[in-house]
Amino acid sequence: MTTLDPYRERVEYAPIRFLHRLNPLAKIGATLPAMGFLLFTRDIVTPLAFLALALVLLIIGAHLPWRLWLALGLGMPVLVSFMTLSFAIWVDPDKVDRAVTLLTIGDYRLYLGSVLVGLATAARLMAILTLGLLAGTTSTGPDLVRAMVQQLRVPYRIGYTALAAYRFVPRFGHELQVIRSAHRVRGMAGGRGPIAGVRRYLGYVVPLLAGAIRHAERVALAMDARAFGAHASRTERHLVPFRSRDWVFMALFLAASAAIVLFIERSLP
Repeated sequence: MTTLDPYRERVEYAPIRFLHRLNPLAKIGATLPAMGFLLFTRDIVTPLAFLALALVLLIIGAHLPWRLWLALGLGMPVLVSFMTLSFAIWVDPDKVDRAVTLLTIGDYRLYLGSVLVGLATAARLMAILTLGLLAGTTSTGPDLVRAMVQQLRVPYRIGYTALAAYRFVPRFGHELQVIRSAHRVRGMAGGRGPIAGVRRYLGYVVPLLAGAIRHAERVALAMDARAFGAHASRTERHLVPFRSRDWVFMALFLAASAAIVLFIERSLP
C-alpha cells in the first residue's frame, strides 16, 4: 500500500518495508487483543515477551527516523526505571513479599517484592505503548480514516470531516510560522523573558483564529460545491485495500501472541 499523504515526512530512496505496506486496520486488529490481554497480566515475563516481539517487528518491518530509534533506545530504559521506582514506592508493602529489603530510610523500607510489582507494571505499560507504535508509526491519519470508511463502513460524512480537521494541524503550523515571521519583520518581538513570551503567543491567537475561520469557510464552500454528503456513497480516489497479506499478518501475529501466552502459562508456576 503506497501512502499518498502529502504531509507525511518521506525518506528519499529508502525502501518501503512491509509494515508500511499493510492496511492500518490490519495492524490495529492484530495488536489490540495483545494490548487488551496485557491489561490483565500481573507477571513480568509476559509483557517482556510482547515488548520483544513488538521491537523485533519494528526493527525488521518499519523505516523510522533515527531520532525515534534514539528515543526508544535511550528513553525506554530510563522510563521503565522511573516507572518501576514510582510504582514500587506507592505499592502497599502489606501486599508484597517482604523477605528481601533493598533500601531502608528511617521507618520506610523498600522491598524486592515492591520493585518486582513496579517492574511488572512498567513493563506492561511499555509493552502496550510499543505495540501501539506498530500501527502508529507506520500508518498515517488519512490512511486510517480512508480504511475505516472503506472497510468498516464508517459514514464518509463523518470520516472525511475528520480528515478535513486533520489537515488543519499542519496548516496551523505553517500559518504560525508566517505570523511569527511577520511579527519579527514589524518589530513586534516584545522583548525577552517568560512574560514577553506569553505576550507574544497571545498575540498569535487572533491571527490564527481568523485564519482558521477563513480556511474552514473555504473548505465548507468547496465541499458544498462538490455536493459532499448529498449521496449515500461516494467514489474513492485513494483506495486503501485490505489484501491477503493483511490477513496473513493478522493471523501470524495472533498466532505468535497465543503461543507466547500458552508457553508462559505452562512455564510459570
